[in-house]
Amino acid sequence: MAGPATHDLILTAPRLVTGTPGAGVLSPGYVAVSGGRVTQAGPGLPPQAGPGRPPPAAGIELARGLLVPGFVDLQVNGYYGEEFGTADAAGWATVVSRLPATGTTAFLPTIITAPAGRLAASLRAARTVLPGLPPGARVLGLHLEGPFISPRRKGAHNAEWITDPAPAAVADLLAAGAGLLRLVTLAPERPGAIAAITRLTEAGVLVSVGHSDATAAQVSAAADAGARMVTHVFNAQRPMHHREPGVPGQALADPRLTSGLIADLRHVAAEVCLVAFAAAPGRICLVTDAAACAGMPPGRYLLGGEPILLPDGDGVPPVRADGTLAGSALRMDTAVANMVAAGAGLADAIAAASRIPADLIGRPDLGRISPGAAADLVWLDDDLRTLAAWVGGDMVYSASEARSLT
Repeated sequence: MAGPATHDLILTAPRLVTGTPGAGVLSPGYVAVSGGRVTQAGPGLPPQAGPGRPPPAAGIELARGLLVPGFVDLQVNGYYGEEFGTADAAGWATVVSRLPATGTTAFLPTIITAPAGRLAASLRAARTVLPGLPPGARVLGLHLEGPFISPRRKGAHNAEWITDPAPAAVADLLAAGAGLLRLVTLAPERPGAIAAITRLTEAGVLVSVGHSDATAAQVSAAADAGARMVTHVFNAQRPMHHREPGVPGQALADPRLTSGLIADLRHVAAEVCLVAFAAAPGRICLVTDAAACAGMPPGRYLLGGEPILLPDGDGVPPVRADGTLAGSALRMDTAVANMVAAGAGLADAIAAASRIPADLIGRPDLGRISPGAAADLVWLDDDLRTLAAWVGGDMVYSASEARSLT
């Protein structure tokens, strides 16, 4: 007869959100970890514990807040003063090591529109940096937001560098980003875009419709060709009209598409965020679209190698000189808290920041607390601010006031 299971770590929490569909909030709950993966999770106390008996020596009892899956952010342009398009190895290390403080344990560094040669160089540079990164948030690949976008919906992108997705241009980026390029945002109405979507999809790259003036029919054609995402829904795209659904209308109605949503409540009003959650349940993933100014004081920073200004004021997004919104300074735990404050269910908001983006990017081992999943965990306080984070079962962040984990 087999002996009792052994675990590297057992955590108990007053509330546990596993991220799995229909599980809701468990009060209390526990998670057991071994070899960097979840071995058990469920309501109540772990099997080895009981009333009056604390968890084993390897256990951690969280006295307040809730334990949730690590957040997965598919759109991070930069953070802590660093921009991924230009950051050196030290800059990458800074972001990777510090991002878990926001609850994000896995992410896609994002590079926006730039000249083709610079984009290819950024992809190659990232390949040399990744092996030497310190412990911290997982890098799941790279996201290219552009250059195949609409000049009419360019947002903060430089119009001079926007171009069509010609076969040679797509091939060059695939070659430079082989094994690393994971997501491409493009406008499906551009000449050659449908063929590009097919080529990128065949290469294993997720395609997202964004910075686009496409009609609903053109967005549907993109989904026919393999696109499965819409980048920061409602922003930098043809708006929804009752006789022409545009990009957001098709995004919310089409079951093949999952939409990124910047829930800083500045890019999209709280009421419209709730409309998106209600219209497309299970198909909204929270993204920060964070720029280099995120986690930094007000001042001047870069996005796409060009200046942006982070004004003074809590939650105010950065802007270009002409006032155009230019990414955000949003934390992922704040995005979750914003959605809950707006009226979304707690479990739904957490799933939108964890399981839904993980599934979209083809990582069913992330974004949930279930046996076999990676032990990427976040402890949130009652106000949903991150207190501690684990990646693969190893603690990578603990707030000073939470070092005792009690």
